[in-house]
Amino acid sequence: MGSQVVQTLRQGVWASLTGGWYHEPEQNKFNNSCHLYLWIFLLIVTFFFFLHAVALPPTTMALSIYCTSITVFFILIKLANYRLHLMFDEGEAVVRSSLSDLSKAQEKKSNASDSCLPARQGESAAEERPVEGGLNPNPEPSPDDLSSPNPDQAAPLLQAQQRPPSRAEREEMRPGSGSGTGKMDEEIIETGAVKEGLDIQGSSTGADREQSEQERIAEKDSEQEKIEEKDCEDKDTADRDTADEGLPPSKGSEDESEEESEGQKDPSDANNNSLDTPKDHQDNFIDVPEPPAQVALTDEEEDISSYVCKEEDSLDESSETSTQEKPTRKIYYKLKLFPGKGINILYDRLTLLALLDRNQDVLENLVAVFMAFLVSFLGFVLLNHGCFKDFWVFQFCLVIASCQYSLLKGHNQLVAYGRAAYFCIFCALNLLLLLSTYFYYVVVYYFISCLKQYLVFDIFFICMHNTGFTYCFPITFLVGLFPQINTFTIYLLEQIDMHFFGGTAATSLISAIYSILRSLIALSLLYGFCFGALKEPWDEQHTPALFSGFCGLLVIFSYHLSRQSSDPSVLLSLIKSKIMPALVESEEEEEEATDIKDPLPEKLQNSMKEILLSDVVVCSVAYILTFAITASTVFLSLKPFVTIVLYALAGTVGFVTHYLIPQLRKHHPWLWISHPVLKTKEYHQFEPREDAVLMWFERLYVGLLCFEKYVVYPAIVLSALTNDGFALSHRKNFDVLLTTVAGLKLLRSSFCDPSFQFLTLLFTLVFFHFDCPHASESFLLDFFIMSIVFHKMRELLLKLHFILVYIAPWQIAWGSAFHAFAQPFAVPHSAMLLLQTLLTTVFYTPLAPFLGSAIFISSYPRPIKFWERNYNTKRIDNSNSRLVSQVDKETGCDDNNLNSIFYEYLTRSLQHSLCGDLMLGRWGNYSAGDCFILASDYLNALVHLIEIGNGLVTFQLRGLEFRGTYCQQREVEAITEGVEEDDACCCCEPGHLPHMLSCNAAFNLRWLAWEVMATKYLLEGYSISENNAATMLQVYDLRKLLITYYLKSIIYYLVHSPKLSTWLKDTTIQEALQSYTKWHHIERDPQVFSVKIDEDYVHCLQGVTRASFCNVYLEWIQYCAGKMETPVDSDEDSPLVTLSYALSVLGRRSLGTASHNMSNSLESFLYGFNTLFKGDFRIATKDEWVFADLDLLQKVVAPAVRMSLKLHQDHFTCLEETEEASILYEAITNYRSSLVICHESDPAWRKAVLSSRDTLLTLRHMIDDGTDEYKIIMLYKRHLSFKVIKINKECVRGLWAGQQQELVFLRNRNPERGSIQNSKQALRNMVNSSCDQPLGYPMYVSPLTTSYAGTHRTLRSIGGGALSLDAIRSWLCSKWLRSVHYFLSQSVFSCLPLQAQPNVLTFCCCSNVASYFPPSLSLPLSLHPSSTFPLSHYPPFLRITLLYMICINLRRSANGARM
Repeated sequence: MGSQVVQTLRQGVWASLTGGWYHEPEQNKFNNSCHLYLWIFLLIVTFFFFLHAVALPPTTMALSIYCTSITVFFILIKLANYRLHLMFDEGEAVVRSSLSDLSKAQEKKSNASDSCLPARQGESAAEERPVEGGLNPNPEPSPDDLSSPNPDQAAPLLQAQQRPPSRAEREEMRPGSGSGTGKMDEEIIETGAVKEGLDIQGSSTGADREQSEQERIAEKDSEQEKIEEKDCEDKDTADRDTADEGLPPSKGSEDESEEESEGQKDPSDANNNSLDTPKDHQDNFIDVPEPPAQVALTDEEEDISSYVCKEEDSLDESSETSTQEKPTRKIYYKLKLFPGKGINILYDRLTLLALLDRNQDVLENLVAVFMAFLVSFLGFVLLNHGCFKDFWVFQFCLVIASCQYSLLKGHNQLVAYGRAAYFCIFCALNLLLLLSTYFYYVVVYYFISCLKQYLVFDIFFICMHNTGFTYCFPITFLVGLFPQINTFTIYLLEQIDMHFFGGTAATSLISAIYSILRSLIALSLLYGFCFGALKEPWDEQHTPALFSGFCGLLVIFSYHLSRQSSDPSVLLSLIKSKIMPALVESEEEEEEATDIKDPLPEKLQNSMKEILLSDVVVCSVAYILTFAITASTVFLSLKPFVTIVLYALAGTVGFVTHYLIPQLRKHHPWLWISHPVLKTKEYHQFEPREDAVLMWFERLYVGLLCFEKYVVYPAIVLSALTNDGFALSHRKNFDVLLTTVAGLKLLRSSFCDPSFQFLTLLFTLVFFHFDCPHASESFLLDFFIMSIVFHKMRELLLKLHFILVYIAPWQIAWGSAFHAFAQPFAVPHSAMLLLQTLLTTVFYTPLAPFLGSAIFISSYPRPIKFWERNYNTKRIDNSNSRLVSQVDKETGCDDNNLNSIFYEYLTRSLQHSLCGDLMLGRWGNYSAGDCFILASDYLNALVHLIEIGNGLVTFQLRGLEFRGTYCQQREVEAITEGVEEDDACCCCEPGHLPHMLSCNAAFNLRWLAWEVMATKYLLEGYSISENNAATMLQVYDLRKLLITYYLKSIIYYLVHSPKLSTWLKDTTIQEALQSYTKWHHIERDPQVFSVKIDEDYVHCLQGVTRASFCNVYLEWIQYCAGKMETPVDSDEDSPLVTLSYALSVLGRRSLGTASHNMSNSLESFLYGFNTLFKGDFRIATKDEWVFADLDLLQKVVAPAVRMSLKLHQDHFTCLEETEEASILYEAITNYRSSLVICHESDPAWRKAVLSSRDTLLTLRHMIDDGTDEYKIIMLYKRHLSFKVIKINKECVRGLWAGQQQELVFLRNRNPERGSIQNSKQALRNMVNSSCDQPLGYPMYVSPLTTSYAGTHRTLRSIGGGALSLDAIRSWLCSKWLRSVHYFLSQSVFSCLPLQAQPNVLTFCCCSNVASYFPPSLSLPLSLHPSSTFPLSHYPPFLRITLLYMICINLRRSANGARM
């Protein structure tokens, strides 16, 4: 616990205050020192230049120097960092080894001259170690050689790149040669790379010095030449793939160090940069005794040697356990500075990443440098303006240093730019207010005068002017008030688009940018028309055509934007399919080849296409109607009467549609009535088997909703626009822009979500006409402002309701001791809690309970989507897992992974019907951000509504575990149990009135953060039935029956295979099966065949023969062969019987092999059968003939295993199948077409479920809590009944934010933490468990899915579907056909020829109409009997028209003949 607190304080608190700098004990001294000095440098430079600017008048020069120095400093660091990473990616790695003899302190000091000599440098990787007896090659690296670099290593080592030495140079560089040593010393001095971590050649031990100098020189001369020659040849083949990431250092004991110093063990070094040593270069590491180096040193050499000696002495003083340093193998990377010239760097990527953040490409480096320059420029300008005094100057310098440091080491790419970006935003606002005097006094005064809110805006701008929030950056980042910069961008753009342009929620950063751009484009076009229409004043008797055109465009733009999703991906895919069909077809072919094509994208494209085609017609009609209505001056001439009627109509329709009908349909209307007043037909049904029946009140609800959206509110907005436009045409100011914005916002919001528009309208009229009439500017602007205020008021009420419900003393659920302490502690801070609630409402931030207690703290702003990343569950199956895991570990065998498919199918069902059900009022009132829980017998899912559009809804489903925790079960019981039987009132039980709730029940329902909206909501899903396979196969007779079905299924699939004739004629298979043709052939494998489970087992022969096989299965073979269209020989000696017999032996032997040859054991038998069921066949040597065509396994044996399981299960309900071959044959045939049988890890299982197959069967191996069971799972598609529970969305957002803060910032990993304990009034456990992993543990999280109203069958039956040109043409044709058919049947049909009377359509579609009439009739020339008139080539409409003309002509001719 203590270490966790310290880590949180260091990495969380301190790092937030400093911008990312903190001391990391796990990193080496060099990195920690660099971090400290970098941060101090950035702080001191800023403060120094500020003092310089204060002392000297010309501040422009100081600003230029300061910004230039910071920019150059960042450019150099980013360039070096980028170049080093590029070196690690593409550079050449050179493995070197060295030896340092770290003796005891006194011995070191006495032999300083020997131990301080630098090691010889070269391109080879030769390892030198003193070993008695000469040269001992080191065949393999020791385990210590694979360790990481020493964490205490201070700095990288730079060495001059050298060419391979010639033989003469090698002679001069031999040990004992003074010239060679001098050259080495000069090269080291020239490079200037002697630092801590320098490769130092250790001195000799006492035993080594006893050897004669001549022997050592001779031995080393002979071996050194061989090594260096080999190294020169292998220079280009050096290992480039050596890992550059280190592992923790390994340390040896004192005994090991002493033994290694004596040469009894292979020495190794912990200070090693390599993870592995290439096998090809292991021979390069040999033991070479060290030569004496008694040479004179120059002054510079003495300085270097004394420096190195001091470093070694310090190491010796800190080490008491080792007398000799282990040989070190290190990796040097070649950094090319110039062509043909470079340096070697001893460093690794992990240490570099710990030192500085990596920027992936050049653009990121440029952005980081630009942000550093911008921070320097804006911060220094604010300092020069005198915004900060005294101590706050230094505080502001700290803020600048933290922002700049985060660009170098932010530990997160988004966090690195976030602090600097926020700093630039606030500084830019401050400078804008300080420098732009005209902007401040003109624009701000205009807004203030328009909105009449002097005090609020003055306080706001004073706070911004004083820049009090800027130097609070360390505190604001510490408490987490600022989100990541991408989240903040989504949040800001989403709020602007929703509150100012009437847009919908954003689903991503691209979505937010796309939404705001299309709104701005529409606004710019509308503003141009509006400005042109209001340039000249106009009277009440004449409305300019340009203004009418503006109103028409406003309506159609608002309608079209409301019908489009904020996510452009579907629209782009549709455009791509039309513009580049060849590319789309190639992608579809690839998906079909992999057999994993998902039907959802095509379905979404069809819905989008339908919407676009419908908008063409609707927008055209709407524009014409709007233009005509506004041009008629009806709103001006009937001004008071029209507005009053429209307001009354909007209030009445809204009250009935959005309040009365939803309350009457609730499970407990007004939380007093015990059952719904308006009940659906399914309310009293136990298991509905059909779709939900459309009720009369649902028709009424849809009709009122459409009337409200498309008639009432457009009329109100157009009336207000006309009246305001008439007033604005006589005065010139900036209200044109505000009017355009208000009109666009009000129309779009009315089209998208009119649920609370009538309340907003009511508040607008009451407030601006009765409470504050002097504050009214115009009705349109009043309505616009009140729509924003009312939205915030609803959020405030939801937050207050959540707080009061959560902290109510009589139902508090303490999850830990801290909760009990926090409950009374939070009471004195109620005023602060109220202030927090107001602030979080204004900025739309969650109010989170701290550690799940009664103390609430503010979180950072989030969009409606809430989560920063698009997390969704990815099902694990055979298509995305390794083969070894499929064979050995049963991929995805856990219940959560297997059961997630049911939530995925539930998501697809909701995608099909959710938008229509919401428009039918089956979920009650809804808005963007609402959360619902769907609860059934085993499925419990949280549905988060994100985007609400006009005819579309974007949602995300989060499926909870089937068998959840104890806390989850308690909360599930709370939402499923009824309160109708409660008779209590306070402490007594007087009962309740009929159809009413008791007082206690009504009181308790009011103190819940959730409410039951519906109890019988139907969705297509799968009911699950499971049987224990062990119970069904416990008896040997039942196992024998399964084997019998197994073999009969093999015969069935063999006979019905299209390759049967090929297999029977294949000479390879015939030769392999030659032994199976003999009647005396006996299969005697006691581990495979047994009398207990094999029907054809011959006890006296102890095996299975062809004769016994024919006695049992010949009749079945002949029956199956007789059902074939092409006759096949099926007598006892036929090849078909031989092949069937061989496959039966193969199938049983595969089962025995999979059962580990223990088929008599039930556990082994089940294991083997499950192995075959998932397709894992282990073929024995005797059965390798099957590899001649693998379809024998894949198309015959594998499906036979699965079919036998279904037949065995049906045996318990239908015994006739075991007796009559016809019934068994018919059953298998039906199951092949109607039933999907496969393993759940097979991709075909997911495809079948998502394709809505009616019945599925599988065998599941369940391993849970020590239990090892095999379940036979049967799925039946039917309508599932769900309870729909609506949760307070502020409760969900607050609990989610609290979990994120507790687990990420406070790092509370306790699985039994108090914040996830059950709380029935808030459903705390269910909500918290639905968080994204690893914060929660949902079984399934769907991607953001959009549901369209056009896919709902019931809703289409009401309105006839989308209005398009094709729909209009079809409707007209159908009406014309009905009228013509009626006319023909009533008046003309008697005049037709006798052969044409039976079917008028046959007459219409005939190829030669004239052949039906006698030659005496006067017909057109084209219809003469001698000519052919193929009407079948014409469309139905034209055919019917011609038929009508012909019939009229016939009638006239008949009437003339009578006269």
